[in-house]
This record gives sequence, structure tokens and C-alpha cells, in this order.
Amino acid sequence: MKYNPNVSRRKFVKSAMVMAAGIPVASSFAGKNKQKVKAAGPVSLNWLDSKVTADTIGTTWGIPWPKGALKKDAPLLLENQDGKQIPVQTWQTAQWPDGSVKWTAHAIATQGNLGGKLVIKPGKPGAFAKQIKLSESSNSIDIDTGLISCKINKTGNRIIETLQRGGRTTAQNGRLVLQVQDKASAEAGESIQTDFFDGDIKSVTVEQKGPLRAVIKVEGIHKTGSRSLLPFVVRLYFYEGSDAIKIMHTIVYDADENKDFISGIGLRLSVPLTDELYNRHVRFTAEDKGVFAEAIRGLTGLRRDPGKAVKDAQTEGKATPAVDTFPATVSKRLYYIPAFGDYTLFQPTPDAFEIQKRTKNGHAWIQSAYGGRSSGTGYLGSPQGGISFGIRNFWQSHPAQLDIRNAHTDLADVTLWVWAPKASAMDLRFYHDGMGQDTFEKQRDALEITYEDYEPEFGRPVGVARTSEMQLRVLAATPSSEVLTDIAAAIQNPPLLIGDASYYANTGIFGGAFSAVDKTNPQEVKLESQLDFYFNYYHKQVDEHKWYGFWNYGDVMHAYDQDRHVWRYDVGGYAWDNSELSTDLWLWYYFLRTGRSDVFRMAEAMTRHTGEVDVHHIGPFSPLGSRHNVMHWGCSAKQLRISTAANRRFYYYLTADERVGDLMREQIDADRTLRTIIPGRKIGQKAPANDPKGELASISFGTDWGALAAAWLTEWERTGNENMKTKLLNSMKTIAGQPHGFFTGVSTMDLNTGKFIQAEKGKLSVSHLSSVFGLTEICAELIDVFDVPEFEKAWVLYCQLYNGTAEEQKAALGQPLSKLNLRQGHSRLTAYAASRKNDPKLANRAWEEFFEGDAGIKNPTQTVKQLKGPEVLYAIDEAPGVSTNAVAQWGLAAMQCLAYAGKELK
Repeated sequence: MKYNPNVSRRKFVKSAMVMAAGIPVASSFAGKNKQKVKAAGPVSLNWLDSKVTADTIGTTWGIPWPKGALKKDAPLLLENQDGKQIPVQTWQTAQWPDGSVKWTAHAIATQGNLGGKLVIKPGKPGAFAKQIKLSESSNSIDIDTGLISCKINKTGNRIIETLQRGGRTTAQNGRLVLQVQDKASAEAGESIQTDFFDGDIKSVTVEQKGPLRAVIKVEGIHKTGSRSLLPFVVRLYFYEGSDAIKIMHTIVYDADENKDFISGIGLRLSVPLTDELYNRHVRFTAEDKGVFAEAIRGLTGLRRDPGKAVKDAQTEGKATPAVDTFPATVSKRLYYIPAFGDYTLFQPTPDAFEIQKRTKNGHAWIQSAYGGRSSGTGYLGSPQGGISFGIRNFWQSHPAQLDIRNAHTDLADVTLWVWAPKASAMDLRFYHDGMGQDTFEKQRDALEITYEDYEPEFGRPVGVARTSEMQLRVLAATPSSEVLTDIAAAIQNPPLLIGDASYYANTGIFGGAFSAVDKTNPQEVKLESQLDFYFNYYHKQVDEHKWYGFWNYGDVMHAYDQDRHVWRYDVGGYAWDNSELSTDLWLWYYFLRTGRSDVFRMAEAMTRHTGEVDVHHIGPFSPLGSRHNVMHWGCSAKQLRISTAANRRFYYYLTADERVGDLMREQIDADRTLRTIIPGRKIGQKAPANDPKGELASISFGTDWGALAAAWLTEWERTGNENMKTKLLNSMKTIAGQPHGFFTGVSTMDLNTGKFIQAEKGKLSVSHLSSVFGLTEICAELIDVFDVPEFEKAWVLYCQLYNGTAEEQKAALGQPLSKLNLRQGHSRLTAYAASRKNDPKLANRAWEEFFEGDAGIKNPTQTVKQLKGPEVLYAIDEAPGVSTNAVAQWGLAAMQCLAYAGKELK
């Protein structure tokens, strides 16, 4: 029975019920495919948007393998399109239960002639001709890439002791700096006190030591005197043959937002300078490939002409002819030409930057240049060499700043500010005073008007984090403008290798919840056009509405205000989205389906944001996330549905990013926080009674357990931790053993074993939110990974009945379910049940539910209204009726219906 949009709902359901007799039994599973697994073969790799060259840093990427196809420790080799081997470093990042490899990570060094496509395949790789050298002592770690060497301290406040190329020290004393004010701003007659902190090293770990990639993890906290603030994690990445260091810089907020106002966060290095002042060069880049290029002592524009050779050399960044060849009218007066030792590039907003300079401290700043968006890369040095330095997503993460100080002396300072001291200090105080919401009753009542879930002391930022990416390069000479803009571009869009969408889909990863685009089916082409429209619309909305900033970049808004023609940035629970209804998953599955670079970059930014800013990493709420709010941490609903590892797994496995690995590991003991931060505390939920040892917690089978399952599965896949596997399997089996399986909804878990206590018989608890925060996708993956038939039966029954008729529900459960929401979004559950049962009737029902659009998007269009002044402040595109939650659920339902029931879309 194929779905026909012209058949009435009543007629379709009546016919389907007749053919679906015996639906509750759930004994006709198609089961898992028992096809003989083919051995792993060659896998084609493509560059996402930019590629590794001889002038860039290396790259790291991940690739999946079908279950049973690649044995553990099987060697892999990499070839270019001409069949030439490329040296590659390989390690496993995830396993299948049979011990075969699920995901591998790979690193290649900087090199030329990589061409277009590459191929990774089983085979014995050649020996490494060159390798990173790493040596470790009790005090320091020394790394030599073959081009640069770096000494990293294990104690003190200097992370980078020295950075050299060819035996010449280019930079030294690399340290973290922090500025903190006692007031957000000074009122009349007030003064502001600013304290200056340095990062103090607590521990240093070698996470990887070659042969092609080395990773050093530095942990500590900023200190001044007896005060300590903002714990940090810094990772330094080195590649063989590269002159670059990638730096991942994470801070965790532990200050008192009412007393401590952060006014600067940065990384500072000292740069020795020995060349003549007129041969010392300063460079800054703009996003449009423009370059600000000057010398500390300029020789152009003077009253007396030094000659073309001198001027050309200086403007091109080359050594000038010897001073004794200068005209005497110039050479004897060089002393009178001002030397500008201090420069600042400041990006206060996403659309404006300025460059200023001064001769030295105590003298006025001179306005040097203005621009729109800077790509955030600078250079200080001479024709004999120097250092380039850049911050990724510079303008997107404003306010940002690059400083050069004392470049007219023998020892300059360069500072990369991820929070600019020229900007206003950070003010993270809650945006209102509570308005009298001092009881749960009042808080629930207020929720009815602004959709905000407020509770005193729950809107504090303690524990939220922010990760920034920087890069240093030790250059042999002042780069040309073209080379420097290429360096800046590579910082903003680092090289990454990806697989084909069809290959990803055929490996069975992520629950098989996506398929590659099929352009042969006209109906699927229409759906793909709509998927494309929704992504493009949101991608453009980010820029039109300036969803940028240090704490904001990567997130999107929750809902739109059609009257004001703005997103509801100031209306309680309608402002920042915070992963509501799985926006992250929508983007990641769409990337896997299409392989589009713009989708990847948006999903990457969202993963960085939602995993860091929307989650409490320390403190009483750790490691829970915060529901949607005007402030990312503002909602009192601290829940696993936001912090879930399910949203991070894609980026980790595709890039092997260590910081995201940390974030997922934080979640494995999150069940214990639910004892004290009880999700349903405002509606009467309490901690389990008779639990003196604190070993029990009330855990819902939906948003809570789905997040725990994602964390436990991921930790076991990555490490083989049998305790994680045991807890996961115990929880799966005891959910299946509940009186009504997933429809039981919630029970008490033994936190040591992961087992759920048998709940009261006859009790049903079903929420429309249970399966729309990653539970659907993680259950599909668990069923693919582990052979637990009773769990599969329980989950497929839930999928089959959620959108079922009252008669079907009563036959299976003894009573019908109450009116449920998000029917369209749950069509993907029906499609999944159809796939597992090999049931075309269910597949057709899934498509009917999807196209019906109940509690979703009924008639999706691609209508966009263009608005401009005076109706609005600035020109925008407006798509009537679009909301983030509806689009995310529509997108996930469309992709999963195609993946699980695509054959029935006629």
C-alpha cells in the first residue's frame, strides 16, 4: 500500500488497520541483516573546502568502517590520485562489539602535490621518512617538527619557553593573560580596579607523540597573588615538517559575575627583534584578502626621497639596501623619523574593525585604518624571519583584538585577545531581578507568558566554558600579502578530508538515520530542495541578524516575532535555541547526507558553542546543560537533553577533536547530578526515598536516559570501558523489562549498575519530548551495535504506537495514550519501525504522517519576503511561519523517513 497524498486520512487509516492486524505482537521483525560482511576496501576522500599544501599546517580527520570489515590494528595506507603513497598516522577512535574497527583517525603532515581525491585503504604503509621528535624531562617537553622547535614548560606561568626556527629564537615566554575589573563600568565619581592574572600551569600531558602529529595538553588556572580565576585547558598541536602550532584554548567560568567582570582573555608571546627599525614589519589581514602592511620606521612618503629600491623593498617586506647607500638627505636624518612600536587591531562588532598605532606608551594613538571584517591574522618580524599569529572566527567571536607592543625595542610583545580589553568588560549577570518569582507556583505561572523557566540562583554562568582556536607560524621571512592571506584563510577554514555521502550511509554509522541524496526519485528531489531551502535560510539568518559574539557564535534563535520582524531575542524561553529539539542533529545528518562544506562549518560552530557555553562543566549544575533562554545559561531547567553527547559524536568522529572528546567524557557520570538537580522538581518529582548511600536516581527513559546511553556508548566505543558497556546493557534490558517498556516512561536507576527498578504496573508516562533530543537516533544505533532482542522489541513497539490509533494503542497497552504532540516529527519513528519489521504498510503510514504535517510544517514553502527600511532597521529575509524547532524536526523526519522508508515514497 503506497502512500498517496490524495487519499483521505480516514480512508487510509481504516485500510491500514485492516492490513495491520496483530500490530502489538511485534514478532515479525525483519531482524538484522545477516549478509556476509565484505572486507574493507579503498575509501575515497575529498577535501571539504581547502586542502593541505606545502604552505599550510597538516590535518587530522576521521573515517568510519562497516561492522566486521576492518580488523583491529589492521594497517592502512593513504594514496593520492596518482597512486603515490602519502605518509599517514593512524589510530582507532571507536570499535564495534565484535572487536572490529568502527572509526579510525588519521593525520598527515604539511606537503605539496596532494592533488584532488585521496584514497585510504588496507595495506602496509611505507616507513616514515621523517618524524616529529619529542623528548620529555621533569621540567619541560621539547618538540622538533623538522622545521621548528618548541620548548614547553611543565610548571610556572610560561607555557612556551622558546619557539625557534633554524636555531633562531622567534618567540618566547608564551603565557596566558587575564584582566578582571571590579565593576562592569564606572558611574560618576567611581573608579575601576583592574587585576592582571597569568595562567599558572597545574599539569602537562603528552596526548600524542607522533610520528606525524603531536598533541600536548596543558591544564591550569589564572592567578595573581592569592587569587585564582578561570581554569584553563590549552592544547598545542604540531605536525611533522610544519612551521605552525595550532592552539585550542578553553576557559571555564568560575568567577562571581556580580563582582568579577572579565575585561581581557588572551595569549601573549615575547618576540626578540634585532633588525633595523625600518626592516621590522607589521601586517594585519582583512577578510576580503586586504592586508595592512607597514614598517616600524616608515621610509615612504618622506619629504626627502630614499629612492625606489629602498621604498620597494620596504613595502614588499624585503630587506632594504644597506643604509650607507641611502641618499645622505635621508640616512643622516633617520633618527627623526618616528618609530611606531605599538599597534592594535580591534574588532568590536562583526562588521567593523579599526587599526591604531602609537610610537610608545605615554603618547597618543593614531587612527591608521578602518574596515569591515578582519580575518584576524597578523605578523611581526623582518626579512630574517618572524611570527604570524591568528585567531579563528575572529570577527564572528567579537570583541577580539590583536596587539603588538614595544616593537621599537629589542623585545616586543604580541597578544592574541579572544576577549578584547578595548571592549566593554564581560557582564554575565542575569538580565532581570526575578520579578517576584520566589515560589515554584509563581515560576510555573510566569512560564505561561514568556516561556521562561526561572528560578533564583539557577541563571548563573558558573561552570560554562568557551573554546577558541589560534595559530602561530614561525616564518623564515616576512610573507608577501598573498602568502599571508592564504595563511589567514587556512586558519579560518582548516583543511579537512571527508568521505563520500554514499560511503557514510553504507557503513551503518549513527543508526543509519540518513541516506545519500537520490536524484532519480522526483519526490525525493522535492524534499531535498526543501531541505536545501531551510538550511540556506538559517545560514543566511545567522549573518543577517548577526548571531555572533564570544558567547553567542554557533547558536541560532528559537522563535520569530512576526510583528517586530525580529527573532525573539528578549522573550524568555524563545530566545537562544540551545539545541532545542535537536538542531545540532539536523545539521549533522544533513552534512552526512550532502557533504556540503557550508553545512559542516555551521554544524562545527554549533557543536563548539552548544557543548561549551550551554553546558555547566563545574559547579552544582555540572555536567548538565541549560534550556533555551535569553542568556545561554539562564534557564533553571538544567538537563541532560542539552548536554547530551549525542550532539557531539559527529564532530568528534569526523575530526578526532580532543576537546570534544573531553566534553563527551564529562557526561558519563551525569546520572548522579540528577539526584540533586531533579528535572521535575517543580511538578512534584523527588529523589528516591530510602537511599542513604545516594545510589539511586529517578531517570526518565527519554531525554535523561537517551543522553546517558549516548555517553556510555561513546565511552565504551572509544576506550573499551567494560563498566560503561555493562551499565548500558543493564539499562537497555531493564527498560525492556518494564511493564510497558518505553511507555513506562520513568523509573529509579541503580547508579552503580545502570539497572532500572521495576516500575508500578499499569502506569504509562509518555511525553512528546522524550524521543526528539537524540533518543530516536541513539536507540537506532544501539540496536545496530548490540544484539539485545528485548530492547529492540520494546523500542520498535514505542515507534510503532506513538503515532498509532487509539485502538492500536489500547490493544497493546491496555489503554490509549493521551493526545500527543509533534506527530510529524515522530513520523520518523514510524518509518524506523517499518524498516525493522520490513513492513511496507508502516512505511506508507510514516509518509502519511510526515506529509500531513500535524504539529509540524503542513505545507512547506520556499516563500521569502524581503524587508527593508523603514519597516525594519536593516534589510532582512523573512520566511513566514518558520521556527527553529519545527524546521529541525521536519528536517530530521524527512531524512529519516527517506533512510528507513524511502522505497515507499512514490
